[in-house]
Amino acid sequence: MLRSLLSLFLCFSAIFPLLNVSSLAADVITCSGTVPMRYRNDNISITDFGAVGDGVTVNTKAFQKAIDQIQRLRRSGGTLLYIPPGVYLTGTFNLTSSMTLYLARGAVIRATQDTLTWPLIAPLPSYGRGRELPGGRYMSFIHGDGLHDVIITGENGTIDGQGDVWWNMWKQKTLQFTRPNLIEFMNSRDIIISNTTFLNSPFWNIHPVYCSNVVVRYVTILAPADAPNTDGIDPDSSSNVCIEDSYIATGDDLVAVKSGWDEYGIAYGRPSSNITIRRVNGSSPYAGIAIGSEASGGVENVLAENMNLYNMGIGIHVKSNIGRGGFIQNIKVSDVYMENVQKGLKMSGNVGDHPDDKFDPNALTVVKEITIRNIVGVKVLQPGLIEGLKSSPFTDICLSKINLHGVEGPQTPWKCSDVSGAALEVSPAPCAELTSTHQTGTCSIGH
Repeated sequence: MLRSLLSLFLCFSAIFPLLNVSSLAADVITCSGTVPMRYRNDNISITDFGAVGDGVTVNTKAFQKAIDQIQRLRRSGGTLLYIPPGVYLTGTFNLTSSMTLYLARGAVIRATQDTLTWPLIAPLPSYGRGRELPGGRYMSFIHGDGLHDVIITGENGTIDGQGDVWWNMWKQKTLQFTRPNLIEFMNSRDIIISNTTFLNSPFWNIHPVYCSNVVVRYVTILAPADAPNTDGIDPDSSSNVCIEDSYIATGDDLVAVKSGWDEYGIAYGRPSSNITIRRVNGSSPYAGIAIGSEASGGVENVLAENMNLYNMGIGIHVKSNIGRGGFIQNIKVSDVYMENVQKGLKMSGNVGDHPDDKFDPNALTVVKEITIRNIVGVKVLQPGLIEGLKSSPFTDICLSKINLHGVEGPQTPWKCSDVSGAALEVSPAPCAELTSTHQTGTCSIGH
């Protein structure tokens, strides 16, 4: 009884309504809708279903039995599945609606490395194939499709993907299908992920796709810097997503906002919108904040602020490619400190690969209304590289109060092409296309 009450109390303290902030009209984003705070009337433990936390016993059947019971009984208010201290080795499993997966302090849910037992699922329709290879893809370690009111939280327990076997297959070119994400929610709403450590994902760590009303808060995401494609959090064709107060150190982008790939993403036509990212700190050989390059369904209304980035390839990266289509617009990034970074800001209209050769070369991404302000960097090799396309220039690129100090010796200068906008108090001085110091078009950077 005491354990049950403690679990419910701690769960209650970690669950919260989606924060409401002012509207974009007031220069900040709104996360419309809320993720309701939930008490769970029912509380079960994974050990009730025969699970053993010795790090050796495979507990796949125990997890699936527990979740099947939650789904079958459908208790009023939902059910909390308690994972006590210990290391619980398991294969993949599916979550269900109206449940909380709660990891106690010292609890580890660890993926088996038997790749032959990993289920295959269909490719995402907005991608047309697996992200790495044609055909299907391996199911995420913890998966949810068509769900609502799902919470993953606890006392900073760990979900460990044991991804090294997958990384080695990728490096040795022996993969048959696209690697699995660590956590993926599809076609789902009202999701909270908080107070948990995510370790060594085989591929992307947290991937909400075709979702709405998602909160990721107070998480730690870790993988080696050479672990390929281990993005931290990738909102994908999803809306009303809040990512806050987290630390990420992985082998790829910390946060990457996506919305589908070339002709498949254009046809699916679901943008990512109303994305808030704040107080996310970390390091990566790739980017801190990335928009794209898979942006064929469009990306709009993104606010990223109050971040600290260390040992990065790129601080802020906006990227697309010929054939992507879609749009990237109304992006606001502010109050970022970066240190030991190769490029402070990079925007490019011609990077990234294609799913196949069927893309439309006339489908070009419209990139406009991007405001970046209050950025400080030290040991930044190149302050900025902005390369639009002649047939689709980047417009209304607004920079203000940006100071990116170089390393010892000459600093690589800004480089720009096919871009227009304005700049104020930017050091070193940006390229000629961005040297205006007053309002230009929709740029109002002096305030």
